[in-house]
Amino acid sequence: MRPTQAPFPHARFRRMRKNAALRGLAREHTLTVEDLIWPIFVSEAEGAGPVASMPGVDRVTVDGAVKAAERAAALGIPAICIFPYIDSALKTEDCAEAWDENNLSNRAIRAIKAAVPEIAVMTDVALDPYNINGHDGFVRDGVILNDETVQALAKMALAQAEAGADILGPSDMMDGRIGAMRAVLEANGHRDVTIMSYAAKYASAFYGPFRDAVGASGALKGDKKTYQMDPGNTNEALRLIERDLLEGADMVMVKPGMPYLDICRRVKDAFGVPTYAYQVSGEYAMIKAAAQNGWIDGDKVMAESLLGFKRAGCDGILTYFAPEVAQKLRDGVL
Repeated sequence: MRPTQAPFPHARFRRMRKNAALRGLAREHTLTVEDLIWPIFVSEAEGAGPVASMPGVDRVTVDGAVKAAERAAALGIPAICIFPYIDSALKTEDCAEAWDENNLSNRAIRAIKAAVPEIAVMTDVALDPYNINGHDGFVRDGVILNDETVQALAKMALAQAEAGADILGPSDMMDGRIGAMRAVLEANGHRDVTIMSYAAKYASAFYGPFRDAVGASGALKGDKKTYQMDPGNTNEALRLIERDLLEGADMVMVKPGMPYLDICRRVKDAFGVPTYAYQVSGEYAMIKAAAQNGWIDGDKVMAESLLGFKRAGCDGILTYFAPEVAQKLRDGVL
């Protein structure tokens, strides 16, 4: 039962907004460094450098990834997520590089865990960085194959677990992939490796700068609408979340973030499980671009956008703002 509210003037909501101390005492949600996962882009030396469509974001070498992990640990960021920028010569139709034990991602995982063992390393499990067609799954006659792709993703997941990954992030949206990954992890002794499923991943235009960052924009043939979700659907997201939990996912993700806060809220209310959102490249780029043009206060909008995820029920956020936010939280300016 809702508490009885005194009528005005006995109840004045502005009393609790009078000063910073009172506002802090009444605050329902806060943003902390423990809420952050930092996505980074890893490349060979020739691919390193700024991502033009994502101001402030660089592709880094494996050595640079280790330095990023050291920076994250120093700031208290609990996890980083690796995305590879693959040499076009290694992109093939069979995507065999995806599960090679010495591929770029797996080398980065091992290097980071050797240097900064306390940081949690999250990975991306999908074929698009390795696929000459730019799709998350195998392509035959213009059709993205589900079951054959799932078998490949299970091999990819096992290779990443053996390299030392703490969190696997299946972003492919194939049916049945969580169960296949969990089975192969259990069969090979990786019982403690966690899975954060991109369970409600929408076919969104907000991913554009990311595809630039991983070199997939030019490779992609067609679109991803046959496997990523229709932006008009909400009930389907709950069905997908339930399925992935039943197949063995430990955590679930909604992607993109801000345009889908309603989905975050529904997921948390329905299941009460660890729920995350990805503040994707397009969201980041819009805030950065507007701030650079002087149209918004970048720091305040950055913080407000991230707090919105917490308010919507998220336990954490993947965001390119992570080191910037962590530093400002440490400095007490957010």
